[in-house]
Amino acid sequence: MVICTSYINLLFDIRKNFINKRNYITINMAIIDETDKNILKILEKNSRIPFTEIADELNISEATVRNRVRALEEEGVINKFTLDIDPKSLGYNMVTMIGLDVEPQDMLTAVEELRKIDCVRWVAKSTGDHMIMTEVWTKDGEELSEIIGKKMGSIEGLKDIKPAILLEKKSEGQV
Repeated sequence: MVICTSYINLLFDIRKNFINKRNYITINMAIIDETDKNILKILEKNSRIPFTEIADELNISEATVRNRVRALEEEGVINKFTLDIDPKSLGYNMVTMIGLDVEPQDMLTAVEELRKIDCVRWVAKSTGDHMIMTEVWTKDGEELSEIIGKKMGSIEGLKDIKPAILLEKKSEGQV
């Protein structure tokens, strides 16, 4: 029996090392099957849904759902469970995507300065038309003009600001 237990432990160690090496080779990219994708689709629609309801919908056990969600969190596929807030319900009538271009040496400082502005929902370094993209929620055009002119306009190394007011948000991305 000792030999059998040692052999099983050895197999687990080999499997663990293989998985670690495989993840390393694939740059820690998680391997996701159809069940994982279906769980993610359900959670995207409502991250508060009980695991028992997911299990019933997918015809699997609640423990399977719980274990898979935990694994997806550990693999970094699920970063957090969050809210999808309607800006208008909080009095923000303008949602604006703003592309900014800065001097390359000022990019990191600009990103940090943008993160300090209260109405900026997120900031991303990007490629393409602009070096930095932000989403900004404001009550009206006057507040947006003040944010762009005074707060963003004073960022060191700023070369260009291109706002685009969103008229209507239709859908979120799907897995």
